[in-house]
Amino acid sequence: MASENGCKWNKTALLVIDMQKDFVLPGAPMLVKGGEAIVPNVIKTVEVVREHDPLGRDVELFRRHLYGDGKPKPTSKGSVGAELVDGLVIQEDDYKLVKTRFSAFFNTNLHSYLQGIGITNLVIIGVQTPNCIRQTVFDAVALDYERVTVIIDATAAATPDIHIANIIDMKNVGVVTPTLEEWCQSMEQ
Repeated sequence: MASENGCKWNKTALLVIDMQKDFVLPGAPMLVKGGEAIVPNVIKTVEVVREHDPLGRDVELFRRHLYGDGKPKPTSKGSVGAELVDGLVIQEDDYKLVKTRFSAFFNTNLHSYLQGIGITNLVIIGVQTPNCIRQTVFDAVALDYERVTVIIDATAAATPDIHIANIIDMKNVGVVTPTLEEWCQSMEQ
């Protein structure tokens, strides 16, 4: 999703990645263990999805076994698990983008859409740091967005060690990595 708001946001989009029940809630089939803990910070950041074909035809090859007969079919369009976690609501002015791969840019019109509205900076939050967050970030860097920011306590991975290692890798390619509090303070200046 991308959102544009006010003067500070005239060239910045907020991308909320995979904050759906099947990735975040305990016992979910695609659970990211650190996901539930970041929900409050994601909601605060938004004050802003990944859906799959129920037959799994658009799922990565290594996950297709999850879509066989009698399986829960994680994040399938129309399923409860594909819904955003409680507290996250798509507003009327928000742009909802359905992605089927790790990167929000892969086989989507996100880059064209963002270019069309003059976006040069991205703020990225959600799950999972080594997969969807990292791939979206590296694609954004490759696409020459001027400033790419990952709010470190509004993103999560299966373990803190995995999260931190990926944050370090992203920081090493020029990504800005503030906490939510630091980011909010920078928005006030």
